[in-house]
Amino acid sequence: MNDILLQSPHRRWNPLKAEWVLVSPHRTQRPWQGQTEDIATASVPHYDPACYLCPGNPRAGGEQTPQYDGTFVFTNDYAALKPEAPQIDQDINGLLRAETERGICRVLCFSPRHDLTLATMEVPAIRRVVDVWAQQEVELAAHPEIRYVQVFENRGAMMGASNPHPHGQIWATEHVPNEPATETRAQMAHFTQHGEPLLMAYLRTELQQRERIVAENEAWVALVPFWAVWPFETLLLPREHVTSISALSTSQREGLAEMLKQVTAGYNRVFEAPFPYSMGFHGAPCDDEPHPEWQLHAHFYPPLLRSATVRKFMVGFELLGSPQRDITPESAAATLRSAIG
Repeated sequence: MNDILLQSPHRRWNPLKAEWVLVSPHRTQRPWQGQTEDIATASVPHYDPACYLCPGNPRAGGEQTPQYDGTFVFTNDYAALKPEAPQIDQDINGLLRAETERGICRVLCFSPRHDLTLATMEVPAIRRVVDVWAQQEVELAAHPEIRYVQVFENRGAMMGASNPHPHGQIWATEHVPNEPATETRAQMAHFTQHGEPLLMAYLRTELQQRERIVAENEAWVALVPFWAVWPFETLLLPREHVTSISALSTSQREGLAEMLKQVTAGYNRVFEAPFPYSMGFHGAPCDDEPHPEWQLHAHFYPPLLRSATVRKFMVGFELLGSPQRDITPESAAATLRSAIG
């Protein structure tokens, strides 16, 4: 890595979104006088009688959570999308546009244990979560109105998670959402020009340089992307070409479970546990079209800037200009790599 990139302002190209990211490494020397967060230190119980995701407890919508002993999936009691919706088709001068959006929102409880996280679950238990993600993707994609299945997890109150119980969400949408739609265009452009998936070529480059690799196993690689925006953002990539979670082989699913535990546990060691983040998988749209350009991947977007109490906000130039970061991807990768070992 050219030392000037580690010391001087510059911008980096994000080929996955076709946009620039401003990098200002010299700003890490400035003193912090902004907002800090209170860190909860209270222990989390094995079972919480007030938690609507714990086995046997009533949920807010009036349903009863069953006495499950592994994973548990249910339709979100307060879903953002519904399978049936009134027909909307408005277009006034091409400016005031609105249209119907149908969908299905489900919640996946990773474990009956209220006190666990991906970082503290056993790998076989995480593997069961991966299998359920795959099953749900197939089931939801079979609905004729569904074009995209988004698997994600918000961890921690800082990221808007309303319940600490280990769980994630699965939203199936009638249209491809903005982020994967942008990634589809960028990946297709690269595939058309070069004849191979963009992220396969990118991973090959990262494995050659080995500056931003955080962790790896036989099936997956975790790295801080060259164009990262969040201070300790990571990208999880399969070594082999695969377009969706449901298409993962047995060894790829096992490798993913191991990598999820490694990365989340590493975050906890760098900062105070439990570490907050938003994590989600991007795969090919389920639109009955071939997508050879697509490579499945997962994004981790953690909000902490330099300690467990200092949070990263998107403000000012980032809202009005373009994404910007102070901590270089190389520095973040070194910190995470040393924690994961």
